[in-house]
Amino acid sequence: MLLAYVKVKSNGGAEGVDGVTLEMLTANKQPLLYKLWNRLASGSYFPQAVRGVEIPKPDGIKRLLGIPTVPESVAQEVARSVMEPTMKKVFHANSYGYRLHRSAHDAVTQCQRNCA
Repeated sequence: MLLAYVKVKSNGGAEGVDGVTLEMLTANKQPLLYKLWNRLASGSYFPQAVRGVEIPKPDGIKRLLGIPTVPESVAQEVARSVMEPTMKKVFHANSYGYRLHRSAHDAVTQCQRNCA
């Protein structure tokens, strides 16, 4: 839990709909992380809603980006750190969805190689 918090803190995440900032979490780290751990471990954790922020794209169109709460970011990092080592072993080498350092463009390039 603490390692997940450190990683989220190093990424400089923004506050979500609950208004909890990284600074607020840091000031009350022990009780907030314990509460989060307790909910994750007991199976009673449910994520909060995400805060929607419109991000302008170069072509002028705006894209809606969802900002999770800081505790949710920590929970996601905990889940990722636990699941990724196991799941990485069972993914096919040509699997690109939701994989670290792999993008949709990488998938298209691999498809082109496979079809050549």
